[in-house]
Amino acid sequence: MFYLKLGLVQFCASVYCLILMSSSVQGLSEEMQDLVNMLHTNCIEETGVAEGTIEDARKLNFAEDEKLKCYMRCLMVQMATMDDEGIIDVDATIALLPDEMKTVFSGPLKTCGTKIGANHCDNAFQTNKCWADILKNDYYLI
Repeated sequence: MFYLKLGLVQFCASVYCLILMSSSVQGLSEEMQDLVNMLHTNCIEETGVAEGTIEDARKLNFAEDEKLKCYMRCLMVQMATMDDEGIIDVDATIALLPDEMKTVFSGPLKTCGTKIGANHCDNAFQTNKCWADILKNDYYLI
């Protein structure tokens, strides 16, 4: 059971990395799209963020909205890319990326590290903004 859960966490983390840093979610397998939809729905329900606020963030317009910040944190926690202290494990995140993506995304991930904010939600938000600033059109928030 432990290995099944660990495998699911690794799979989810890989999906998160792929989706977070891809300009389009088109072409995902049905299984991956279902997982993305589940994560999106769960984190919206947990945080109460408005869909329009997420859409704006996808367009690189980041509102100073606590619900959006906590939505980003929720995704990271569910994907096991943020620890209990609110720190993003950059090396683990990079290790989960497919080889063809490591060259493009390792630099921005390392450059940004964990941006420290007022709380864990703000850490996720500030880090996502850093990724978006560097990646521009390659940034996508599920």
